[in-house]
Amino acid sequence: MDFAKTLQISAAGMNAQGRRLRVIAENIANSSTTALEPGGKPYRRKMIGFKNELDRQLGVDLVKVARTRFDDAAFGKRFDPGNPAADADGYVLLPNVNPLIEMTDMREAMRSYEANLNVIEASRTMLRGTIDLLR
Repeated sequence: MDFAKTLQISAAGMNAQGRRLRVIAENIANSSTTALEPGGKPYRRKMIGFKNELDRQLGVDLVKVARTRFDDAAFGKRFDPGNPAADADGYVLLPNVNPLIEMTDMREAMRSYEANLNVIEASRTMLRGTIDLLR
């Protein structure tokens, strides 16, 4: 077994999921922000996509972040005529961020991160056992 390849694959997975968690945190932090001026656009949810990329030196596919894009879902509306961002009809556009979806995505990203961390720990334990046998 090639431990270096295993460690690189898991490290790439942890890096990708770490970036996903940062995007989710940004979405949650901005889930209630509105525009500053009347009729302005509020925060738009970001989503992250992954791709496989061949690492020619190792000869394995590693997961990478393909791109971060904006969610095209419609903004919500709330009647709040006293808000500085309210339009002529008194409605304020709200971000298209659903905290429940973000929390679900966060839990999935955390589980994937933990799984990759467990692979690294198992590889390290196996490597330590091999070294102990060679002594």
